[in-house]
Amino acid sequence: QVQLVESGGGLVQAGGSLRLSCAASGSIFRLNTVGWYRQAPGKQRELVATITSGGSTNYADFVKGRFTISRDNAKNTVYLQMNSLKHEETAVYYCNAGRTTRERGTIRRLDYWGQGNQVTVSS
Repeated sequence: QVQLVESGGGLVQAGGSLRLSCAASGSIFRLNTVGWYRQAPGKQRELVATITSGGSTNYADFVKGRFTISRDNAKNTVYLQMNSLKHEETAVYYCNAGRTTRERGTIRRLDYWGQGNQVTVSS
């Protein structure tokens, strides 16, 4: 079942900008850290950026200074603003919402994934 809805992907020229959106239900949005991942053909999925329910952010080194992750509480939506895009950043971008819980001393993971959004950066 799809619980995260992604949008905003498409074609952009190298050096250009694009903004991705990830919408979730209120409970998922409020309780989980939301992250953006990407996977290029033949490569492993990699973390791009994350934002906690409290608004704390972190970024992969290769996007620092160029990408910005943010959230709109009223819309239950997380955004990824991507600037100065490079050709090698062509990939399918995925939204993830997840958390680690401790129930009676037992650690559990709960993850929600979007279906992916294609971003193509032309040279």
